[in-house]
Amino acid sequence: MFNDRAQIHAEAGRGGDGGLSFRREKYVPKGGPDGGDGGRGGDVVVVVDPSLRDLSALRRIKRVRAGRGGNGRGSKKHGADGDDAEIRVPVGTQLLDVDERIVADLTSDDGRFVAARGGQGGRGNARFATPTRQTPRFAETGLPGDEVELDLRLKLVVDAALAGLPNAGKSSLLRRISNAKPKVADYPFTTLEPVLGVVDGPDARQLTVADVPGLIEGAADGAGLGHQFLAHLERARLLLHVLDASEPELEARFALIDRELGAYGARLDERPQLVVLNKVDLLESPPALTVRDPRIVDVIATSCVTGIGIDQLKHALFERCPPEPPRPTDETVPDFLEYAPRARRGPRYRILRTDRGYRVVGTPPPAEELEDAFRRLGIKRGTQVDIGDEELEWQ
Repeated sequence: MFNDRAQIHAEAGRGGDGGLSFRREKYVPKGGPDGGDGGRGGDVVVVVDPSLRDLSALRRIKRVRAGRGGNGRGSKKHGADGDDAEIRVPVGTQLLDVDERIVADLTSDDGRFVAARGGQGGRGNARFATPTRQTPRFAETGLPGDEVELDLRLKLVVDAALAGLPNAGKSSLLRRISNAKPKVADYPFTTLEPVLGVVDGPDARQLTVADVPGLIEGAADGAGLGHQFLAHLERARLLLHVLDASEPELEARFALIDRELGAYGARLDERPQLVVLNKVDLLESPPALTVRDPRIVDVIATSCVTGIGIDQLKHALFERCPPEPPRPTDETVPDFLEYAPRARRGPRYRILRTDRGYRVVGTPPPAEELEDAFRRLGIKRGTQVDIGDEELEWQ
C-alpha cells in the first residue's frame, strides 16, 4: 500500500536543570557554589533517506520524542546534551504546520530539517555568584523543548509523468520504456497507486518517469479515484499525455484530461506536454490529432505490442528533459528551509530551582500558562513555589 501522507507529533527534549551544589572539601572552609549547567535537550530532525519510496514506515508512528538533557552536578560538572530523534522520509517530502503552511520542502538527497528544537539547559548556581551574593541558593530549570504537529506530504520528484484516461495504456507504456513492472490488465483502474520507472538513455543518463491512476470526467468532484494522486505530477518537468488512438474523438478526450488538470491547480494545465497516441497497432492508418496548442512539444504514435515509436519516444524524452543545472555551491544558499517558530507574546519570566523548591522570577504569566509550564517541567504537586513575595504550595 502506497502512503503519501503522515501526521506526527514531534516533541523536542527538555533542557537539564542547573546544579544546586556547594563545594565541601576537607580543610577548605567556605568552598562556595559549584553547581554545573544542565545539558541542552535533543532536537527532532527530519532526514531524507534516498532508499525510501513512501511514508509507510511512519504509518504507525504518532509521536516522536527527543532525549532530555542531563542535570548539572557538583564540581561544576555540566549535564550531557539530550539525544536527537530522527524522522527518516523519502525525497520530495513536504512538512506543513497546523496552519497548512509549508515549513520545509526536502527535495535533495541530503535534505535535513530541524522540526523541533530542544530546550536550553538551566544555569547552575555557580553562574550566579557575585561579590555581594557569594552563596546563591538557586539554579535555573531547563527550558521545555518545542512541540509541533507535523503534517508530512510526499510529492514524488520525477522528470516526466504519465497522464490520461483509464485503459489508455499508460502502464504498458511504462513497462516498455523503463524498468518498472506495473500491473497490466484489460479493465480500468489497474493502477491504484503511483509507480516509478527509470528510463536508460544515451551517455549513461537516466530519467525517472511516474505513472499515476487514470483520470475520468468529474475527477475534480471525486469521481473515480479523484485528484488525490495528481500531487505527484507537480514536480514533473514534462507531462506525457497518453491517448488511446483506437478510440474516436481524440480531441475531446484530450480536452477532458486538460480540464481535469486545470481543475486540480498547481498550474498543471500549463506544463509542457508530449502527446502519445498509443495502440496504433489496432489501426489501419496513422491517427491524426488536430489540436493546436503551444504546450504540445511533440506528438508521437506508439504501440507497446509491436514497439512502433518506442525508440522515438525515448529519444524525445531525453531531448525535452535536459539535465538539470548544478545546484549552487555558495554557502550562503541554504540546502533546506529553517523553521522559525513564531515569537511568544506576553510576559517573559523564568522558573528557578531553589533549595526549598521553585521560584518564578520576572512578570508572572496567566495561571493557566504557568500551570502548563509546571506540567511540562515535571514539577510535582505539593512542591514549594515562590511567586514574587508569595509563598505557596503547588496544588
